[in-house]
Amino acid sequence: MYKIFTVEERIRVPPTKLSMKVKNAVREAIAEQLEGTFDPRLGIILSVISVEEVGEGKIVPGDPGVHYDAKFKLLAFKPENNELVFGEVIDNTEFGSFVRIGPLDGLVHISQLMDDFVSYDSKNAVFLGKETKRTLKEGDKVRARIISVSLGTENKIGLTMRQPGLGSLVWLEEEKKKKKKGK
Repeated sequence: MYKIFTVEERIRVPPTKLSMKVKNAVREAIAEQLEGTFDPRLGIILSVISVEEVGEGKIVPGDPGVHYDAKFKLLAFKPENNELVFGEVIDNTEFGSFVRIGPLDGLVHISQLMDDFVSYDSKNAVFLGKETKRTLKEGDKVRARIISVSLGTENKIGLTMRQPGLGSLVWLEEEKKKKKKGK
């Protein structure tokens, strides 16, 4: 889930940025220090949205940078169990599909792809449902549900597409058309 957090922290501005306006220098320093990093409380920090307040700078002996107490807003992505996500299949392997959901990739194990017997065509990297004849290939857009999250040194996200309303967006469109025909 994408969230905006307000954070208060002491930020070190390197001497190379001291010729800039203070707010701009603090914003750039925050971006360099935090963007793309993982915080267990916030998730993956994607961007600095704004710098709200900047306190008086403090100089620490032996450090040429200036330290500012700052209040700022960050955009972060932290996946949560049972969250619905949209993504794109980026790789199919014999054990499942890797789906890019925002800045992270999740795995849909072969057992969680669809309510059908699923076979894998390794030559074409495509999954095929035996009875439904549904296929899943790289580049397909999908809707999935997060069923497990493990963030830390290795980020692992488990996904399922076996629930109603989940799966390839092509499959979901086909279902809608069938329902309209039946009425």
